[in-house]
Amino acid sequence: MEVVAVDIGGTHARFAIAEVAEGRVVSMAEPVTQKVAEHPSLQLAWQAFGETLGRELPKAAAIAVASPVGGEVIKLTNNPWIIRPALIPERLGADTWTMVNDFAAIGHAVAQLGDQDFTHLCGPDISLPQRGSITVCGPGTGLGVAQVFRRKGGYDIIATEGGHVDFAPLDPIEDAFVKRLRKEYNRVSTERIVAGPAIVAIYETLAELERRPVSRLDDKKIWTLAFEGKDSLAVAALDRFCLSLGAVAGDLALTHGPTGVVIAGGLGLRLKDHLLQSGFGERFVAKGRFRNLMASIPVKLITHPQPGLYGAAAAFAQEHAL
Repeated sequence: MEVVAVDIGGTHARFAIAEVAEGRVVSMAEPVTQKVAEHPSLQLAWQAFGETLGRELPKAAAIAVASPVGGEVIKLTNNPWIIRPALIPERLGADTWTMVNDFAAIGHAVAQLGDQDFTHLCGPDISLPQRGSITVCGPGTGLGVAQVFRRKGGYDIIATEGGHVDFAPLDPIEDAFVKRLRKEYNRVSTERIVAGPAIVAIYETLAELERRPVSRLDDKKIWTLAFEGKDSLAVAALDRFCLSLGAVAGDLALTHGPTGVVIAGGLGLRLKDHLLQSGFGERFVAKGRFRNLMASIPVKLITHPQPGLYGAAAAFAQEHAL
C-alpha cells in the first residue's frame, strides 16, 4: 500500500511516497522538501507536493510533527501551521492516517532500519539487540528522547521528555556552564547544555574562563566556525559538547536500562566524525560502579538521510497492521 509520509518541522516540511506492507516500510521514494513559510497550511503544502509529482496522491497519510500530538488542535513551535487531526480526511483526502510526534517517528525508524543505516560509535561493535530496550536521543533545536522496546513479534515506542531532566555537571568546566545558565534559568535541564542552541552558552563560558573577549555570535555561526576548525574557542566548545552528550546519553541509558543506544537528529549526523574522535565514548561509560555494564552497550549513530519520514511511514504501517 502506498502512503504519503510527511515530516513537519519549524522551518521545513518533507514529503515522500512510501510503500508499506505487513507492518513495515518496503520502500520510500525520493523526498521533496518545502519551506513552511512558502505555504499557509499543511493542506496547501500537500497539494503542492501532488503538483510536483504530477499525480494523484495516495489516500493515506503518515505525519510526524515537532509537537505533542494528543490534542484536538496541534500548533507547532516556530511554525504557523495549525493542524486539526479530525479534519485530515476532509483537508487531505486521506481515508486512513497516522500522526506521531517527530521523535516517536525516529523511534519507529530505529526499530525497522537495518545495520547499514547505523554507524558504530562505542561499546561492542554488534547489531542493535532484537529484544529489550533501546534508548534514542537526538540533539537538535532541543534534545529529543525516546525509547524503543523490542519484544517477540514486534516493538513498542515510548515517547518521553527526557531532554528536560536536570543536567548533572561532572567537572569544574561544566559547573561553570551551569552557573552561567542559572543566571537566566531557575533550573538547568540537559537540553540547555546538549542541544544546538546550547553551543552559545558553552562558547561564551569558555571565553570567560580563558579571559578572552568575544563578539556575540548566534549558534549557527559558532557551529559553522567549529566544523570549519577556524576558531579555536569554537572547536573547544564542540569538544565540550561531545563530552556532555556522551555523559547525558549514558545517564539516559542507566535510566532506561537499555541494551542499545542510538544517537539521532540532524545535528547528531553532522557530529559523526567528531563523536568518533572525541571523549564521547569515555564519558558514556564513566558511571562509577556501572562502568563495566555501560561498556557492554552498543552505541550507534543513525545515518539514514530521512529517519523522520521513514519513521512516520513505519508508524502508519504498525498502527494499521498493513
